[in-house]
Amino acid sequence: MRSYLYQDGTVVTSIKLRLWMPAIATDSPAEVAVVSPVQGDSSPPPSVSLYTPARELGTVVEITDLDDLADETISTLDLIVIPGTDTATDLTIHATIDLSGGTAFSSDYTLAGELQLSYPALAAQ
Repeated sequence: MRSYLYQDGTVVTSIKLRLWMPAIATDSPAEVAVVSPVQGDSSPPPSVSLYTPARELGTVVEITDLDDLADETISTLDLIVIPGTDTATDLTIHATIDLSGGTAFSSDYTLAGELQLSYPALAAQ
């Protein structure tokens, strides 16, 4: 795991997760659901969108309007992913997090990465 140093006042402006199961991504995509939306202490919950992108595989979960969560620890986002077939045992999650320095002299930047999870027990069922 890599850690990043950031200036005080840096805030998260958006989070985008794209989830897909490579074995079945084009034939029978997995179903994705958001179980518990992210929420902060004092403001309304952020905007959460769930959609299928036009030219990419998978389902996108996009979180914007983070308000009081933008500069705090973000709570857990629970997702349910149901494979479209019994042969799909791998899940890929591509994450993009947009950050802003919060002042006129600081820069905005994006963190991007990919996580691949394997569930061999799914094939044994």
